Amino acid sequence: MDQPRDATDRFLPRFDAAGLMTAIVTDADSGVLLMVAHMNQDAIDRTRATGQAHFWSRSRAALWRKGETSGNGLTLVEMRVDCDQDALLLRVVPAGPACHTGRRSCFYRRVESDGGLTFLADDA
Repeated sequence: MDQPRDATDRFLPRFDAAGLMTAIVTDADSGVLLMVAHMNQDAIDRTRATGQAHFWSRSRAALWRKGETSGNGLTLVEMRVDCDQDALLLRVVPAGPACHTGRRSCFYRRVESDGGLTFLADDA
């Protein structure tokens, strides 16, 4: 590589030892954080080729397209990479709730100082 990752104009994803990158997913219109998942090269390639978010499931050890069973897919608006190219930001248009619980976001609980959890309003 001729330039450091933070100065190049080439997409050179840096994967961890398991071949994965963290992917942060936000609603393109509102900016709400919807979910965090992992992507391998195949998931990145399929997402870019189809415009639908694909991820790698660590628990199932399988590639999956968000919404393939629920119908709540995520249409890609923009994919960004961080400065050292080891994390992605996917800005998407959700076709329904992003969380498998039926909530808009997977981040629907706040951790309190006493270790308790407070459920937030669905749009928080």
